[in-house]
Amino acid sequence: MADQYAHSGATKRPTEIPALRWEEPPEGPVLVLLDQTRLPAEEVELVCTDASALVEAIRSLAVRGAPLLGIAGAYGVALAAVRGFEVDDAAAALESARPTAVNLAVGVRRAHAAHRAALARTGDPRQAAGAALAAARQLHREDAEASARMAEHGLALLDELLPGGGHRILTHCNTGSLVSGGEGTAFAVALAAHRVGRLRRLWVDETRPLLQGARLTAYEAARSGMAYTLLTDNAAGSLFAAGEVDAVLVGADRIAADGSVANKVGSYPLAVLARYHHVPFIVVAPVTTVDPDTPDGAAIEVEQRPGHEVTEITAPQAPTAGTEAGGGIPVAPLGTQAYNPAFDVTPPELVTAIVTEEGAVSPVTAEALAELCARSRQVTIS
Repeated sequence: MADQYAHSGATKRPTEIPALRWEEPPEGPVLVLLDQTRLPAEEVELVCTDASALVEAIRSLAVRGAPLLGIAGAYGVALAAVRGFEVDDAAAALESARPTAVNLAVGVRRAHAAHRAALARTGDPRQAAGAALAAARQLHREDAEASARMAEHGLALLDELLPGGGHRILTHCNTGSLVSGGEGTAFAVALAAHRVGRLRRLWVDETRPLLQGARLTAYEAARSGMAYTLLTDNAAGSLFAAGEVDAVLVGADRIAADGSVANKVGSYPLAVLARYHHVPFIVVAPVTTVDPDTPDGAAIEVEQRPGHEVTEITAPQAPTAGTEAGGGIPVAPLGTQAYNPAFDVTPPELVTAIVTEEGAVSPVTAEALAELCARSRQVTIS
């Protein structure tokens, strides 16, 4: 169905510019980010010399995606420490930059704790800064390793649920190398299926209003040579009804202790559609996305984004001098109020499985998640 509109991508290569990297030029250490707001029109990098610049990059979605936000937050603490800024203030600003994504807080706290411990132990700010940077680099490595393991576990689960291959996977938002130290979360599973010849079609939701699916997932799918087709979010129902979806794969920004999943807005309707049409709805996320301190979905703070993201359409391009926030083409009358939550919450009973680097949880229950997290802590300690 609709294959005449599909794109397989002539350029079969992964994203060549990393989403994030630490550099140490003569003028001082910096954190370099691939500006995701400018994709796919152009690949432009942002250079952050302090935590405040990184906070702005996080809020503007120049850098985004739960695992990568954790890595960025850790590097942000290290950047403040290495450059001699107030580390406690930087950590607080970074942690609050986006409230729903728990990985951001995890990364910030990890680097901040390493900095405080080293400072208490040695009294040397230079050694403390080195400890924060080491913690950030370790988190970066761990995320890359977790990405590979999630892809392995996710592919095994797909093959178990859908024997015979030929998977037609629907995905929402962007969950590839642009959100990870490795090849991503949900997208990494689809990519693994593609590499072994078991992906028939990747259905890519546009993911309105900021089009992370159209701009970013399609960008990554094309570069990886995957067979993919783009659709508007509200076309997903007809796709399910036509029997063209074998599984839904999404990421997560926070998973509550009971298994409720906060992900990019539009995920919950897909879970409802998947349940009605007897299609597996699979969440792929690292263990760090599970937040045992958030008891259930009602306790998840859902970020509200600016209304102009809904009332205007802005093409990804270089900013024009003199334009203000928004600066796009109006698609609603002046003064229109907009409801623009960045995320929605899917209850655990609609989630077929949660795939992590430590394995898959199915059915999704508080007890199973707690056991998974405990197992992960034991592995980390050992």
